[in-house]
Amino acid sequence: MEDKDESLVAHLEALRSTLLKCVAALAIGLVPMFLAAPYCMEALIKVMLSGHDLQLNYFSPMEVFILQIKVAVVLDLLICFPYIARKIWDFVLPALYDNERHLIKSLVGLSSFLFVVGALFCIFFILPLIINFGVSFASPQIKAVFGISNVISTALWLAVVFGLMFQFPLITYALIRWEIASYEGVKSKRPYVFVAILIVAAILTPPDVVSQLMLAIPTYLLFEAGLFCAGKSINNEKKDLT
Repeated sequence: MEDKDESLVAHLEALRSTLLKCVAALAIGLVPMFLAAPYCMEALIKVMLSGHDLQLNYFSPMEVFILQIKVAVVLDLLICFPYIARKIWDFVLPALYDNERHLIKSLVGLSSFLFVVGALFCIFFILPLIINFGVSFASPQIKAVFGISNVISTALWLAVVFGLMFQFPLITYALIRWEIASYEGVKSKRPYVFVAILIVAAILTPPDVVSQLMLAIPTYLLFEAGLFCAGKSINNEKKDLT
């Protein structure tokens, strides 16, 4: 009984140490990211407003300052994500089997890569489309006047959402490889998956069809990619056994 109690205390202490290191990394990175935030905002605005003679406006003295803090927090999370993922990996490593360790180790690096790709895809392709969609309603009687807080907050939110949704192939692959779901079962439920993705995209994106489809279509294609990789891996294992 005492051994179990000591083991539980040791695990809790290891978890506490892991969380403290992650928080410390975020705290250390926040200051330089805050200094870099104005330059990142300028670059983001140039990408989104490219080709349009538009200016963003702010309507309160503290609005831009608070916005820079939000940008700094998101940048800090992006920069520290690989370190945090590594520390979490080190914490769960002893409890895993060798094959599980190899799979999760490869998934951690791929997850970071897909998150960055999803965020960049959103910034360079989706956000300009959303701006174009908004500007298309302008007329001689209706002038487009965008607030900087609304535009940048939407951009940050969508960048994080796209980064998370780009994890879909890894989730699909892991569920099948760990036998939580069967390959044939997931394959047969493609229509339901597509509808679920559309619903999630509608909830997470602004209320316009363009951004919803721009999130839903790549996410479904990534689901198909994860399903394909899982099926190919299973077939390779069967060939090795025979």
